[in-house]
Amino acid sequence: MTSGFPVMSLAALSVFEFANIAAAEPIYDIMILSEYGGPIATSSGVMLMTAPFPDTSFDTLIIGGNTEVVPTSPRLAAFLIEMGAKSRRLASICTGAFALADAGLLQDRQVTTHWAFTEAFRTRFPDLDLLEDRLFVVDGAFWTAAGNSAGIDLTLCMLENDLGLDAARAVGKTLVIDYQRTGGRPQSSVHQALAPRSDRIHDVLLFVRSNLGKSLSVDDLARVAGLSPRQFSRAFGIETGTSPAKAVESLRVEAARQMVEQSRHSIEVIATETGFGDEERMRRAFRRAFGRSPQAMRHAERA
Repeated sequence: MTSGFPVMSLAALSVFEFANIAAAEPIYDIMILSEYGGPIATSSGVMLMTAPFPDTSFDTLIIGGNTEVVPTSPRLAAFLIEMGAKSRRLASICTGAFALADAGLLQDRQVTTHWAFTEAFRTRFPDLDLLEDRLFVVDGAFWTAAGNSAGIDLTLCMLENDLGLDAARAVGKTLVIDYQRTGGRPQSSVHQALAPRSDRIHDVLLFVRSNLGKSLSVDDLARVAGLSPRQFSRAFGIETGTSPAKAVESLRVEAARQMVEQSRHSIEVIATETGFGDEERMRRAFRRAFGRSPQAMRHAERA
């Protein structure tokens, strides 16, 4: 860790802590490291005691994130390279991906980082395969998470790999976290991404989400907003940066993806319930949004 990091970046460690509590034995030996050890101040002023980089190896090493990209020191890069050769898993949370990339450990790997830093990451590492809108990505021994809350999803997935699904669900329940979010989930919902400023457009989007199976034409949505179709289309575009039709498709895709991943409904039923009408139309929308079909996404989710 480096000084000035947010306390929330330690949240992922709670998964291992509560796994130990549930098992009533120290399954995981948790150490918090910094380059030279000693007390480190968080961004909120809380002091944290850390150990210096040791000579030993670790099963799992997680590089925490910060509120900004912190330069990777030569000593940290050398330590990561050494641990990359010794550890079963190397992981990063948020801006920690920059340190792994600086150490040259992410070549030929798929990775992610927090959405606020994706442009900086692409500029600095143009040759790396960055998946911008994933909660976390697992590629071999390397695990990268988008942000601090996604780090909890990542460590719950680690726990499932280590101790099984029941253990991960039990810890998630203890932490009051629904262990359902897989790494392929987007970092934000469509509603959040559209970021409507007025209650009028906000209510229209809520109406869309509750009525995906209906036609949802511009005329329909304009009536909900209490505007003429022309006024509505203009106001919607100004507030969301997109057209009503594209927003409706995005919300349908989001709902359909959740059903594909979590339900046992057939693809045909999902296409009908989310308003696509037929499988082919939904397949084309999935291709545009995710680069793969609903069938491929379901297979990957359950593999």
